[in-house]
Amino acid sequence: MTEESVPADPAAIKDCCAAAYGHDAVALVLGESYHPGGRALTRTLAEKLGVTEGEWVVDVAAGPGDTARLLAHEYGAHVEATELNADTVRRARVATEQAGLTGWVRFHSADAERLPLPDGMFDAVICECAFCTFPDKPVAAGEFARLLRPGGRVGIADVTVREGGLPEELASLAGWIACVADARPLSEYAALLSRAGLRVEHTERRDGALREMIDTIDARVRLLRMTVPDRLEALGVDVDAVLEHTRVAAEAAAEGVLGYALAVARKP
Repeated sequence: MTEESVPADPAAIKDCCAAAYGHDAVALVLGESYHPGGRALTRTLAEKLGVTEGEWVVDVAAGPGDTARLLAHEYGAHVEATELNADTVRRARVATEQAGLTGWVRFHSADAERLPLPDGMFDAVICECAFCTFPDKPVAAGEFARLLRPGGRVGIADVTVREGGLPEELASLAGWIACVADARPLSEYAALLSRAGLRVEHTERRDGALREMIDTIDARVRLLRMTVPDRLEALGVDVDAVLEHTRVAAEAAAEGVLGYALAVARKP
């Protein structure tokens, strides 16, 4: 697949990925943070972006809103968070209200390729472990650039692949849901941002974060199988299939086929 190509049915892919990450089974397995490195790596990305008190930040594909709330609570940012799945947005709003951050964080049910936010109004855009799932990455990168004021920054943290692509087992729709099937080399992410008119200032490999997350998922699923098998069954979790995916992903990560990285760029 080339940089400019789009899967045959991008709408179906978007809906499937959004629904998957909004599923209770995913929350059970992943907990609060849906990306490698968890909150620690979110803080690293926020610091690389230079997020400061009073700035306006967009969190694209925000999931249940953990990053958006962290940016508001710890950095004093005003956050506009977007997420495609309406049920996930509703849960994120409830959690944000319970955290007392409603005045700081707003959630929008929105496609990352058509963000309902004004041009040139934001200091920073952040997107964690989601850019690789967007069918039309050039359009999404263009949306990031559109939202930023001059001097604004964009930071992505995402799954990467080695040149040559993925094992066949991970290049299926199940791989899209696992946030890897259309992942690109770090150099391609940087090129996509550059083509959107952004100046890439920093890239950083964090492959260990992905390996740790795969190991954590594997261990958590095995523990849940022992302790709450009925709950897994009720949620429709195919434990053997999940463990097979983690096995293949762990092998790919150990061989350097899969990795994780940060990229930060600035709008001139």
